[in-house]
Amino acid sequence: VCDRVGVMYAGKIVEEGDATAVFDEPKHPYTLALLRSLPRHGIRKSQRALATIPGSLPPVGATLPACVFVDRCPLATEICRTIDPPPVDLGDGRTSKCHHIDRLPELTEAPARAGAEQAQQGGAALELSGLSKTFHQGGHSVPALVGIDLTIHDGETLGLVGESGSGKSTLARTILGIERPDAGGGLELDSHQLAGRSTDRPTADKRSIQMVFQNPESALNRGWTARRILARSVRKLTGLRGKAIDKRVDELAANLRLSQQHLDLKPRQLSGGLKQRLAIARAFAGDPRIVVADEPTSALDVSVQAAILNVLSDLQVENKTSYLLISHDLGVVRYLADRIAVMYLGRIMEVGDSEIVFGGPNHPYTEALLSAIPKVDGEPGARIRLGGEIPSPANPPSGCVFHTRCHRFMKGICEVTEPPLIEVEPGHQMRCHIPVEELRRLQAEARATDAVLTTPPEALQAAEAVAENNPG
Repeated sequence: VCDRVGVMYAGKIVEEGDATAVFDEPKHPYTLALLRSLPRHGIRKSQRALATIPGSLPPVGATLPACVFVDRCPLATEICRTIDPPPVDLGDGRTSKCHHIDRLPELTEAPARAGAEQAQQGGAALELSGLSKTFHQGGHSVPALVGIDLTIHDGETLGLVGESGSGKSTLARTILGIERPDAGGGLELDSHQLAGRSTDRPTADKRSIQMVFQNPESALNRGWTARRILARSVRKLTGLRGKAIDKRVDELAANLRLSQQHLDLKPRQLSGGLKQRLAIARAFAGDPRIVVADEPTSALDVSVQAAILNVLSDLQVENKTSYLLISHDLGVVRYLADRIAVMYLGRIMEVGDSEIVFGGPNHPYTEALLSAIPKVDGEPGARIRLGGEIPSPANPPSGCVFHTRCHRFMKGICEVTEPPLIEVEPGHQMRCHIPVEELRRLQAEARATDAVLTTPPEALQAAEAVAENNPG
């Protein structure tokens, strides 16, 4: 979007220049650290931990040193504390305020990660079979989930993606027992059927499936200290008492890098990153089998996000926990997820190993989602502009529910027959009438030509017909 970029730290511009140049070759330690905090270049958790920036921003009103970044900079020397770095003219209108630009090559990437190998597909921790959820509103039935078949394996991360309104959060709430599923579907934990509502589940089942929310503060008691919040979860989920609770709280705090001082603070006294660490610690209080993480990093800056993703990855290795990761950030999903499921209008449209889903061939809806990822590196591929809005689940389109927006719409087929979810290649399921090899050819051709693909007029006409029949 931007032609030029200014990088600001503690109220001062530390680097400025052409956007492409800044992203491709940063010339300030802070810019470099920010970019390395992002899951770029398709990096995976099994390859390397994300870079983080030690320390924190200075408080508002604090007396700042000459270089405002000195206390967090790995290249800092005494001159950085005493002499304000002047803007260095790098040509083409680009500047950087750093005494040690020539030393930036010393800041090498983090080493390869030990131990966090990509999860090998184990047994089924959680199995969903024919799972549906229908809401009843104003005399209408609104199917939010339709025949979901999905498995979360031991120790893996399953990423769940899709636009707002696709059913991701409803699926999470149904797994957690906040919403009761429709009769007839299966929801099994370790091969035994889970009760539909959390209130009907035994403590062992409640302990086995825990949640990390997008906004941790809304789920934390504001009047309690972090220590008391964790102690309550430990007591409720494990049955421990007395000093055993204190020991478990200290273990959780150590695992999440929460200090004893942090434990004595209330949520409002903690930063966003520390609140999320507290929420994750609480979720792990009972040693869960599965953690549902709903947008766990969306409200965090990139360095804090990197720290949280590293913590989640480390905890998974240590505890063999399975994650259901819900996120709109496909870079985060690609970094953390072993497999990915794509939802649209309450249905699974595609599911497969992360590298297969990102590498293609994809379902046309997945193709559109991937094309919308903002890229800070690499050449852009095909651009896809979907017409219209996601239809109302109260009146879903006939045939393939995506046909009213699909840029690969085939008249006479897509609007008539609903495609089944079938295995199109090993470890890869898709719900599409177009054969997988044809999708592979079409998508490779679009990438090679940097094409702009749009929803064809006949699909938009079908969408208008659906909207006219909308009972809402």
